[in-house]
Amino acid sequence: MWKFYALLSAIFAAITAILSKVGVKGINGNVAVAVRTIIVLIMAWGIVLISGQLKETKEISKTNLIFLVLSGLTTGLSWLFYFKALETGEVSKVVPIDKLSIVFVMIFAFFFLKEPMDAKTIIGGTLIAAGALALVW
Repeated sequence: MWKFYALLSAIFAAITAILSKVGVKGINGNVAVAVRTIIVLIMAWGIVLISGQLKETKEISKTNLIFLVLSGLTTGLSWLFYFKALETGEVSKVVPIDKLSIVFVMIFAFFFLKEPMDAKTIIGGTLIAAGALALVW
C-alpha cells in the first residue's frame, strides 16, 4: 500500500509545483509560503481532529518532538528556497533540481540511518542525478 501512497504523493507534488508557479506570480515568495503554510496547517489539524487522533498528541516523546520540530524547520527552509526559485525560474527547471533531494536522502539515509546502499541504489541515484542535471542544463 505504501507504493500507492508514494505515487499519489508524487502526483500531488507535480500538481503543487504547477499551482505554486502560478500562485507565486507577482508576489513575494515569502508571502506565498506563508499562505501555503496556513492551508497546510489547517488541513493537517483538521485531519487529526476528524480522525479522532488528537489524544495521541499526548504520546509524543521529547525525542519525537525535537525531531519533528527540526523537520518542520527544514521543511520551512525548503519551501522558502523553493518559492524563491519559482519566483524567477522556470518550474520545469526548478523542480528537477528540487528532486535531487532524492539523491541527498539516499546519501543521508546511508550515513545517518545506516540504511543499506547496494549497487541498484547507487545506479538509480546516479541516474536520477544525471537526469535532473540533464533537464536543467
